[in-house]
Amino acid sequence: MTAPIVVVGNGMAAHRLVERLAAFGHAGPVTVLGAEPRPAYRRPLLPWVLAGALPGEALDLPAAPPGTTVRTGVAVTGVDRVAKTVTCADGSTVPYGTLVLATGARHALGGTVRPAHGRVAVVGGGVLGVETAALLRRRGHEVLLAHAGPYPMHHALDEDAGGLLAAHLTGLGVELRCGTRVAAGGTLGADTVVRCTGGAPETALARAAGLPVRRGVVVDGFLRTDDPDVYAVGSCVDGTDGLLASAAAQAEYLAARLTGRAEGPYTAPPTLLRPRLPGLDVAVLGAPAGDGPDEVVTFADPAGGRHARLELAGGRLRYAVLVGLPEAIAAAGQLYDRGLPVPADRLALLLGSSPAAEDDPEAWPEAHVVCHCNNVTKADLAHAWQTGARTPDALATATRATTGCGGCGDRLRALCGVLERRGADTEPASLRLETVR
Repeated sequence: MTAPIVVVGNGMAAHRLVERLAAFGHAGPVTVLGAEPRPAYRRPLLPWVLAGALPGEALDLPAAPPGTTVRTGVAVTGVDRVAKTVTCADGSTVPYGTLVLATGARHALGGTVRPAHGRVAVVGGGVLGVETAALLRRRGHEVLLAHAGPYPMHHALDEDAGGLLAAHLTGLGVELRCGTRVAAGGTLGADTVVRCTGGAPETALARAAGLPVRRGVVVDGFLRTDDPDVYAVGSCVDGTDGLLASAAAQAEYLAARLTGRAEGPYTAPPTLLRPRLPGLDVAVLGAPAGDGPDEVVTFADPAGGRHARLELAGGRLRYAVLVGLPEAIAAAGQLYDRGLPVPADRLALLLGSSPAAEDDPEAWPEAHVVCHCNNVTKADLAHAWQTGARTPDALATATRATTGCGGCGDRLRALCGVLERRGADTEPASLRLETVR
């Protein structure tokens, strides 16, 4: 009998892991132990529920596949690595052959969010805080955004980009208070307070089990701890960027490894940070090179609300901050994803001469990534369409597009419209691509 896999934590990384284990043919027992009382849910959609833009059921993820036992409201209190069991708060023990820690991070914005009322204070100006403030304001709330940094998203954006973002939020009617720290329990005179102050990796269980921990759980290139039977995925992993795409990629890789489909080490996906803001396109690709770039390209148009900073090494994009340049975001994203050289005409790239305009599905190349959370390309969606997935919901089921943060929904629907207009019986040559997973 196949040794049981036990997953501690029931967030999106755990959900993806068990889903992919089943898809890859794992036949043994799988048990998921989640401390929260509800099943796994789409955490990135919490701001939408908070703002009243989506109903609570929009958070729901599909049920776990057959053969998976999910126990909710069960906190794990200890791991016996000699006996290979985990102990739960209710006194029960669960044996494992392979243990996966998917304990995530401690977030202030949790799954019990209800629609806000009255004047709202959002504490924390990272991606989640900025999105939440903009959504609440769009829904008619009086909104104050308090942020300890000099401008919103200051950890990700340079000063010029941060200034444009601040101006945009102010233009929406959000009151900004940067350089402001709010003590626990502080309300800033608001009727509702939403804390979006980030999360620290949840490592108490790993630390108590004697596993190496820095800020997060330490793993090797195969996502193993120093115990060969214990792995970790998601936001609890040391050095992770905390992005959903990274957690999903880790879960996909580990499922492949545990089913014998992956032998080499894990490769992190390209980093893309793209807050969902009405009326302003913002993107951050990659991270500044530790050894310094070979070339830096900047573009500034403060009056037009546009800004770009590109850092190149070996003629390829290593890091980019782009604001108010949707065509450049699409073009640079393709270059970054595929590791292609940046064209010699840098200005043409920034001003959108690329045919991969974000709002034109007809012009996207086959490798254009429509859903970054699940790395679903235009070609993947076209293939799913040709095999019978003829609606946005069916495409989502077939490819997992939109099942992460949900931010690609409009792009999926637009592409679906293009495919429908072209007809269901003929696959255009421009959409033919053999995809090997």
